[in-house]
Amino acid sequence: MTVMWGDFQAVVQLSAGLNVAILSFVDISLPAIKERRRVFAKARQELDIHRKNPHKRTKNDQESHAEAVGLVDRQLFDLWRETSAFESVEDSLMKSTGVLGFLGAVLSVGLLWYSALHYSEPISFMAECLTVISFCSLIGAFLINFFTASKASHYAKRCNQLREHMRTRL
Repeated sequence: MTVMWGDFQAVVQLSAGLNVAILSFVDISLPAIKERRRVFAKARQELDIHRKNPHKRTKNDQESHAEAVGLVDRQLFDLWRETSAFESVEDSLMKSTGVLGFLGAVLSVGLLWYSALHYSEPISFMAECLTVISFCSLIGAFLINFFTASKASHYAKRCNQLREHMRTRL
């Protein structure tokens, strides 16, 4: 049985719609990235407040407090170093999402246009493969954004744990 473009057009329409929507996938990871950056800035501010703690009156209290603040400062710096290495990867992943979204959208809209022109003609195997590729770009962009968002959330959680440590121990 030969599949006609008209029979296959609903699949192509779905591909086109989803691939045009892929460009909004950046919204999946952007809030997590902004939250991570906000949490790090807040942790830095809180550490500066703890550094200037006026309640430590004796020399021993001041020295032990300074040592505890220095330890948290090193932990925060190590976490920042780890996340800054990921930031360049994060930026390139965000660009990849845009590229995948654009290519998938152009491909699927082109297939949609072609299917409208050749509605009653048989579909070729190559056209079916191109449709599958357009769906794969959608899956790729989603996975990239999901990975980026989960990694950013992981770093924000670790930073929040350090902030909690500061609140309770300093």
